[in-house]
Amino acid sequence: MHRRLFPRAVALLALVATVATVGASGATAESPTPATTRLRATIDAILADSRLAGAQTSVVVVDTSTGATLYDRNGERRLVPASNTKLLTSTAALGLLGPGHHFRTDVQSTGSRRAGLLAGSLYLRGGGDPTMLAADYDALAAQVATTGVRVVTGNLVADDTRYDRTRLGPDWTWDDEPYYYAAQVSALTVAPDTDYDAGTVIVHATPADRAGVPPVVTTTPPTGYLRVDNRAETVSAGETSISIEREHGSNTIVVTGQIAVGDEPASDWVTVWEPTGLAAEVFRAALHRHGVRVLGRTVLGQPTPTTAHPVASHESMSLGELMTPFLKLSNNGHAEVLTKEIGRVLSGTGTWSAGLTAISEYVADTGMDTGTLRQRDGSGLSRRNLVPAAEFVDLLTAVRAQPWFATWYAALPIAGQPERFVGGTLRSRMAGTPAAGNVHAKTGSLTGVSGLSGYVTSADGHLLAFSILLNNYLTASVKALEDQIAVTLAGHHGDGASTARVAAPEVPQAPRTPEGVECSWVKPITC
Repeated sequence: MHRRLFPRAVALLALVATVATVGASGATAESPTPATTRLRATIDAILADSRLAGAQTSVVVVDTSTGATLYDRNGERRLVPASNTKLLTSTAALGLLGPGHHFRTDVQSTGSRRAGLLAGSLYLRGGGDPTMLAADYDALAAQVATTGVRVVTGNLVADDTRYDRTRLGPDWTWDDEPYYYAAQVSALTVAPDTDYDAGTVIVHATPADRAGVPPVVTTTPPTGYLRVDNRAETVSAGETSISIEREHGSNTIVVTGQIAVGDEPASDWVTVWEPTGLAAEVFRAALHRHGVRVLGRTVLGQPTPTTAHPVASHESMSLGELMTPFLKLSNNGHAEVLTKEIGRVLSGTGTWSAGLTAISEYVADTGMDTGTLRQRDGSGLSRRNLVPAAEFVDLLTAVRAQPWFATWYAALPIAGQPERFVGGTLRSRMAGTPAAGNVHAKTGSLTGVSGLSGYVTSADGHLLAFSILLNNYLTASVKALEDQIAVTLAGHHGDGASTARVAAPEVPQAPRTPEGVECSWVKPITC
């Protein structure tokens, strides 16, 4: 699928149209203004930093007011974009599903009802909702109890068939599998808190009240789905060094190390093996709390019969609202669910292949040349994703015309804003600079890979679209270099080369946390 629209051709027309306003500067595409010349020299100097010795770079900056390319270093070079890939996935989701799209989780029954006895089975049917919490399953169980059902003679069937059973993304590395950012993908799942890392649990190790005793290990949500192998020890004093790991291919959590008496609990997010089973176990426990006994076993992966009767339902937040935790926190699971949901809605097949095909067609319609890039997953965790910086800038330029753009723009991380639902992965970067509260951009990180793509308003009020992709460096981090470029762009003044202005859109308020749910913003953000 190749380019259908041509943003850079449109940009060239816009540039030609502004020549009459160039005035005293006399600048043309071949003759940049003195300010543009200084800007290019500054970015060249930043990219000459020794931390990028032997590395590959792809950097493009476009003035969306005029269509002029202010900077282009290897803009057509394909590099690994890491989580910048989410720019494609998120815009396609909003464009194809719509900001009002919701996920629905429901409970249905088969068989006959007599008084409080259901002579049949209960079906818990997943709709792909990555924001389902234990509290939501409890509410579903309460709805079941309200109907008068007290005993279910059949099974509890967990229906996750909206998507396929391929749980892990293509090309993901085996050693990422236990970590929250590589959780298995299912249409029926549960998240431990309002980070909404579906398919994970938070494991807590709390020191005992005396030395020589193992710490107390608990999970959020509480569950018997996991087996804990507690090899850790409470010590009288010393540094806490607790390690929490899940054994590959199982739900055995191994806790090792030490924790001192009186220390705060040590906690970590851990993925589960087969998230559908965890959701079913959480729901079964909720049914029991509400006085509903299921006599049969829990069965995973069977479809709900078309003759089943509705019993209870839960609707997620809107897709527009989901964009905030998705993009601010760079949530990989949301990206993969949205990829499969796009495939399901558009082609009837909830697979990576179907979703990625639809995403490719959508971004081609915006003007990206999909013959120059490769997308292998929704999140950017695959190292086989390849996108040139120029194509990201094409996308960033094109989507400004979409009716949902203000929502999406607000959901991007904002530099130097300490609130986690505002600053997101940029909350501790560029504070106290002209870029703070100004840069709206998607971050990206893998070992040896870093990216920052988004928007910044220059000193003369022009909205600039930029993409910075850095690969194959050996130093620990090159984020400071990205920040230097972004701050430079925020301070750029174009010498009056054009009177055109494109204002940044107003930022809607972030969605409120659901009542009764306490946010847990303690997990470090690294992507």
